[in-house]
Amino acid sequence: MTSPATNERMTRLLSLVPYLTARPEGVPLPEVARDFGVPERQLRRDLELLWMCGLPGYGPGDLIDLSFEGDRVRVTFTAGMVRPLRLTTDEAVALVVALRTLLDLPGLAEQEAVSRALAKVSAAAGHAAEGVTPVALSVDAREQALAVVRQGLERGRALHLHYYVPTRDERTERTVDPMRLHLVDGRWYLEAWSREVAGVRLFRLDRIDDVVVLDEPAAPPPQAAPRNVESGVYRPGPDAPVVRLRLARTARWVAEYYPVEEVREVDDPPGGLAVALRTHDLAWARRLVASLGGAATVDEPAGLAQAVAADARAALARYGA
Repeated sequence: MTSPATNERMTRLLSLVPYLTARPEGVPLPEVARDFGVPERQLRRDLELLWMCGLPGYGPGDLIDLSFEGDRVRVTFTAGMVRPLRLTTDEAVALVVALRTLLDLPGLAEQEAVSRALAKVSAAAGHAAEGVTPVALSVDAREQALAVVRQGLERGRALHLHYYVPTRDERTERTVDPMRLHLVDGRWYLEAWSREVAGVRLFRLDRIDDVVVLDEPAAPPPQAAPRNVESGVYRPGPDAPVVRLRLARTARWVAEYYPVEEVREVDDPPGGLAVALRTHDLAWARRLVASLGGAATVDEPAGLAQAVAADARAALARYGA
């Protein structure tokens, strides 16, 4: 746990640079020590520590620089620390509005922390905060789902989901035992034991149409092992069928965006790539190839190539009609 003395020193260090910047002519050390309420010896130690702080690189020109002339000190390079910590009235009121509105959101996970922050900011804003009321917000479905899922995790309760499965273009109902939340590439995922399929699944929150916290406790079975998502969400097993594609130059991004097992340069098409990837969902691969608009050719499996060709013929027939 951080000690009060450490917290006080950190606050003092963050305040020293804007304090000195506002007095470019320099300030006598005894005056600085008096203003910050510390002995001059402590102030000198603080200034010595500031000399070792700055921007990444941490070389000459990156670190905070101070100049001493007799008993006066001034800052000659701020490393970007130029704004004081004190909030203006407008800033404090804006924070009060935001925090009070946040407290009204359903299923807020950090309600106690938000309440403490609101009390501190309200005290700093003084009379200006007394007439502030929450504003009406339209919270999108993803944020609502995130709030309810967090509530289920905190309470240790099962969840009932209405979930859209894009590979089958259908909406399903699932009862799940929540395990963890992941934020991967800017998207939230719920990792949970799906009772319908008796396995661990990842559910993208923006595909959850509705979610309800149930009264029954969440009870993932012992075999519900958490996934490693550090290398990405989608990691097909070794038993998944192999799909081999030839990508035109404009579709080379596929090899970087999706997990592929093989990549090699090819001359046909010019500047293209031959890639191999695994997927249990050939309908997904079918849509991927179709979305590339002729910039991808299926080499394997033959059934996938035939399905893509049939889709293309059907599309052309619609245009002809």
